[in-house]
Amino acid sequence: MIKYKKLYVLVRTDLTYSSPAVQAGHCVAKFCLESKKATEWNNHTLIYLELYSKKDLYWWMYKLRKKDIEITKFVEPDMDNEITCICAYTYGEIFKNLNLLNKNGS
Repeated sequence: MIKYKKLYVLVRTDLTYSSPAVQAGHCVAKFCLESKKATEWNNHTLIYLELYSKKDLYWWMYKLRKKDIEITKFVEPDMDNEITCICAYTYGEIFKNLNLLNKNGS
């Protein structure tokens, strides 16, 4: 089996002002604009994963940075500049216990 990198978007589902899918879309756009890895990704596989709280998001940020996995974070200005999601272009083994973002966005 060939393993290849994918763009994983980890988004909070406890958001009240905006759909998690919208926040995830903003994060992907920021990745495309700012990351040198965007051309390597080249709009290939994209996976949205759900996190249940800001605490979960910060835990994943710590875990990914500890493993030297570059992240892109999106800060929502309409939510007092809170981080709503992050994305990482990497192999997926690290995310095997996370759920896909469900069709309702929460």
